[in-house]
Amino acid sequence: MKVLAAMSGGVDSAVAAARAVDAGHEVVGVHLALSRMPGTLRTGSRGCCTIEDSMDAQRAADLIGIPYYVWDFSERFKLDVVDDFIAEYAAGRTPNPCLRCNERIKFAALLEKALDLGFDAVATGHYANIVTDDDGNRELHRAADWAKDQSYVLGVLTAEQLAHSLFPLGSTPSKAEVRAEAAARGFSVASKPDSHDICFIPDGDTRGWLAERVGAEQGDILDRDGAKLGTHEGAAAFTVGQRKGLNIGFPADDGKPRFVLEVRPKTNEVIVGPREALDLSEIAGSRFSWAGRPPQDLGSPLECMVQIRAHADPVPATLSHRDCELVVNPEQPLSGVSPGQSAVIYLGTRVLGQFTIDRTVSAAPIHVG
Repeated sequence: MKVLAAMSGGVDSAVAAARAVDAGHEVVGVHLALSRMPGTLRTGSRGCCTIEDSMDAQRAADLIGIPYYVWDFSERFKLDVVDDFIAEYAAGRTPNPCLRCNERIKFAALLEKALDLGFDAVATGHYANIVTDDDGNRELHRAADWAKDQSYVLGVLTAEQLAHSLFPLGSTPSKAEVRAEAAARGFSVASKPDSHDICFIPDGDTRGWLAERVGAEQGDILDRDGAKLGTHEGAAAFTVGQRKGLNIGFPADDGKPRFVLEVRPKTNEVIVGPREALDLSEIAGSRFSWAGRPPQDLGSPLECMVQIRAHADPVPATLSHRDCELVVNPEQPLSGVSPGQSAVIYLGTRVLGQFTIDRTVSAAPIHVG
């Protein structure tokens, strides 16, 4: 096949591109320039897609012996990822920018351009597997190395996108093996640290970054009964489940810590309460997609596993389709889940689909203790 290898400048994408060549494909490397913001040099293991990363990708492509290009997707990235991130926080939700980047940039904008240029598939360094069932349907599955599994952030992929995707690292037993292979190939990125945090906030100060763009107006901190406990300097800086930084100044009646339960941007209020009030018996959302063939019948609850963060453990649950929503009821309450997060549904190792959480139902009564 003619394959476009997305090369971030890290060890995973470099080895993935090399393996695609070894498999006999005609491969072209491309690095996506996603940000026009300051902070263009990588610091430690923060961020990705910097000038330094593009040069690392160039060196790897040269060693592999493939053509290499840098494509400017910064305008699309700003509109579809950065602006979405700001809007979600301004609405009191907690977005996942890496998942949105996969959905709207790497497997929408990039794949669309690749197909227009005559490529058959896009290859990335994600740790996930694509399996073809007996009827020829492509399915997304967890990677062999569950510790590095990235199927959660790929849960937004559709059947059409899976048909044109390659994940050469999916069956690799460990990241250590990938690094050893990179060293054997002479890649300078063999020991390069993994990126973390949000790539467009290179210093990691999400609260300060949001304050500059959403604004930081003083508002009230309330308990669940509506009693005022204190003030804050901007509701958008808070996330559900947060404990630190409330600065209320006096303990709760029971002496236990308080946690953020809800953020209300319209009234600029932050609602806090006890830890047990974070437990949820139901999550639901109307914005959903299927990673391959959808289930044949959701008229009755489907036993599944649900994962609500990239590195969270999957939880047994039932999935239903009611009133244009996907509804998940976990066997044990989920904790600290916020609207805006993505819930990814698994059947064994297979990713069935995902939805953006729009509403939640607390497992605890309004008055606790």
